[in-house]
Amino acid sequence: MPSLSRRRFVNAAAFAATFAGFPRSGSAAGYPSRSIRLVIPYGAGGSGDEIGRPWVERMSSQLGPTFVENIGGAGGAIGTTAVAREAPDGYSLLLGNGSTQVIIPLTTANPSYSVGDFRAIYRLISSALVFATHPSVPAANLKELIACAKTKPGTMSYGTPGIGTGNHLVGEMFKQQAGGLDIVHVPYRGIAQATNDLVAGQISLIIGVMSVQLLQLSEAGKIKLLAVTPEKRLSGAPDIPTAMESGMPDLSYEGWFGLFAHKMTDDAIIDRIAQATRTAMAEPALQAAYRAQGMEPDSDSSPDKFQRIVDATAASLAPVIKSIGLKAL
Repeated sequence: MPSLSRRRFVNAAAFAATFAGFPRSGSAAGYPSRSIRLVIPYGAGGSGDEIGRPWVERMSSQLGPTFVENIGGAGGAIGTTAVAREAPDGYSLLLGNGSTQVIIPLTTANPSYSVGDFRAIYRLISSALVFATHPSVPAANLKELIACAKTKPGTMSYGTPGIGTGNHLVGEMFKQQAGGLDIVHVPYRGIAQATNDLVAGQISLIIGVMSVQLLQLSEAGKIKLLAVTPEKRLSGAPDIPTAMESGMPDLSYEGWFGLFAHKMTDDAIIDRIAQATRTAMAEPALQAAYRAQGMEPDSDSSPDKFQRIVDATAASLAPVIKSIGLKAL
């Protein structure tokens, strides 16, 4: 998940006002009768585009003209705010994730939207976090990593894409559930630099999104992959145990990207979008495209199922956010 911006979040509402001029129609009958826009709350060319644009291509044939609008800034908050302030008519949708839908509203002073301002429609993809160490760390699993950290308190470090990311919060969950480990957090601007420093031995550990690159580095002996964070092992890396299997029964976390609409959007519109998305997600070509990027496509999502995932993410992260006193950055 992208790191929270260090810019002052209070500017988000002013930016969002720019997008108030779109035509509105609140009727579910005959939906859609005009173009649908998917707001990706990040700059063009990133992972948001890799997830959102293939969906848009397929919706254009199922729902009619559909287009992407990238509204980046404030770690995703500006684009998310833009959708929250639109009419609840299903013509402005959001590609959201755990950062935009949970972490930002829980960690921002006077946020311009809240966790409950959106309705979940469909989870498009999930992603796993993985604990990866430098080969010099004398640990083959999480139990041994914990023992090593307890033996040498304050000497180990873990890298993430930044303060306030899901990676960071999972790292703090790990430390707390292991009895208060003294491992130093090293925030980076992205996971690529953290990975480079891990390979070079500058840091002991990273908590990163599982990717083809990390698997290749592991196969080359440059890093060790100790455990993944979902409840089940990954189909693409079945030999790597889960954290729950590795002596951390309460450590479970999945990243995700999915579709959201204004909380007052009509049920019939939500269901129409979800049904069209389910059809698209059944396509082998789309599934293969997502898996090639290290993501797991969800072909069996629904508004209710996805909402439960969002609620579970908030329930698991809120106590950690409170315990470490994470504030607006």
